[in-house]
Amino acid sequence: MAHKSHRQKALQSQLEPAPAISLVTSQPKASSSAMAMDLDSDEDELLITSTPAASALAGPSSRSATVGSALAGPEAAASSSGFAPLSTAAQSTVLKNEFRRVPIPPHRMSPLKREWVNIYTPMVEMLGLQVRMNVKRRCVEMKSSGHTVDSGAVQKGADFVKAYALGFEVNDALALLRLDDLYLDSFEIKDVKTLHGDHLSRAIGRIAGEGGKVKFSIENASRTRIVLAETNIHILGSVQNIKIARDAIVSLILGSPPGKVYAHLKTVGARMKQRF
Repeated sequence: MAHKSHRQKALQSQLEPAPAISLVTSQPKASSSAMAMDLDSDEDELLITSTPAASALAGPSSRSATVGSALAGPEAAASSSGFAPLSTAAQSTVLKNEFRRVPIPPHRMSPLKREWVNIYTPMVEMLGLQVRMNVKRRCVEMKSSGHTVDSGAVQKGADFVKAYALGFEVNDALALLRLDDLYLDSFEIKDVKTLHGDHLSRAIGRIAGEGGKVKFSIENASRTRIVLAETNIHILGSVQNIKIARDAIVSLILGSPPGKVYAHLKTVGARMKQRF
């Protein structure tokens, strides 16, 4: 019986519900504090998200002001700083003072004095430059003034005077002031082939021709102007035309007969006419 009572007690102990045991005693407090923090963060989120709504409820006037300030660009920023933006006319007239000095060779001083009126007049009237002749230094000095509008006026004037100093006529050099795609190209015969004595003289004669016929033919075919100054060769024209004239002159220096150069120039001239 004692054994049965013991088994009954064991069964009763198994059937009885076990008491609830809490392993973490501080968890409810932590959860309550976490819930409080979540509520605070939710309130902050509500406050943050409520600001765009408030700005949206502010009406179209504030929105249009914001869009207008964004579209205004740098001029609005400049005006907000207290300084009015420059107009286009004022911006075009405000140029940096530039000064240029072009040396003149001794053998071109007398022609420069004879043509001085025709040289400085277009630079003053067309470019608005201040020009003077420095006889002591043997150079032409030019400077931008208040009437100068083009930012490249000083460079154009320097190229014009340099072209005349190299030997070009005034009317041919004036094209540098009127057109923007004209350039000067200079090279020597020794850059192509080293020649001395009679060989050098014959090369110069082949380039010039009898009475300058070959040189004139190259100028007319390539639409350029050429100056032969001893062993120096100067070409005035556009980039493409300068290349055509230079190739013809190089062929003559290397010994090609003028007839062959004429034929090549005719074919090149026909191609140029078809292209244009």
